[in-house]
Amino acid sequence: MQATRRAFVGAMGATTAVAAASRGAKDPTTSTDKVLFYVAAATPCDKNLRFDEAVYKDMLSYFKESGADGVVVLGTTGEYPSFSMAERKKIAETALKHRSGLSIMVGPGTANFPETIELSQHAATNGADGLLIIPPFYYKNPPLAGLTKYYSLIFEQVRIPINLYHIPGTSGVPITHELLHSLEQYPNLAGIKDSTGNAEGYAAFVKEFPKLNMRSGTGNNLKTAIENGMGAILMEGNLFTKQIAAVFAAHRQGKDIDAPLAKLKEAQQLMRPTGIGSFGPMKYALSLQMGTHQTYQRPPHPDVTDEQKAQIKAKIDELKQLA
Repeated sequence: MQATRRAFVGAMGATTAVAAASRGAKDPTTSTDKVLFYVAAATPCDKNLRFDEAVYKDMLSYFKESGADGVVVLGTTGEYPSFSMAERKKIAETALKHRSGLSIMVGPGTANFPETIELSQHAATNGADGLLIIPPFYYKNPPLAGLTKYYSLIFEQVRIPINLYHIPGTSGVPITHELLHSLEQYPNLAGIKDSTGNAEGYAAFVKEFPKLNMRSGTGNNLKTAIENGMGAILMEGNLFTKQIAAVFAAHRQGKDIDAPLAKLKEAQQLMRPTGIGSFGPMKYALSLQMGTHQTYQRPPHPDVTDEQKAQIKAKIDELKQLA
């Protein structure tokens, strides 16, 4: 007899709670609180474009100390397509060994199911709390039956919570209501990350799937997410970790979240002219916040310019005054 979602999660929680506690992690599979803040973590590289393991460890500690509940490793902000299979395993292992009490969600997606399954199983074996899986992104707009088969192959071989990644502007393959309904038989279907920024579309996901975690991937839908008991996975969490964490803290304390949301918006507007929406400037700004050496992004993303560096240094000092 097929296990129900509740029975599955309960059984899995019994076996993972002890392990999660020993790692100091917040395990979303056993928590009743879906309103969790994950940073869509950048992946630092040194000047030779090799993964900078030492800085990555420091980043995880910084995010935890700044109030994040978890991180997504190797998502879009983590430049996952720019790393080899071997590198992706090393990056995931580094995060999972040095999680600093954070919940860890890994992005194992590729354009084919064998490698996606391999990376998913690797993450699960090494203690990941969940997965964020982008659809196979080379063939655009595949039929529902094909996508259902693709994800079913993964669900049948992976038991930790799986979230589907809705970012059609990049993948060219949207996550639809029909696709989610076609996968509801799997008890470890956890939810999605919606990175479209479409307010109406996001609200429709929340309404249609209240039992799943319809995580917002954009700041403009953050209030909707929190007010409807959903979480968020945010790129801007790299630079505005404390400000976003303050929004979630206010929610948990039963306070109005409008005030911390306004402070978050003020901080973002302050930094926006520096170009921090791209990887080079973002990583440079983060290095200044953390007090580490500069880290780099892989091509095709360009380096931060000297002009941007000067702007970022000045704005970081102003940002500190807003705290």
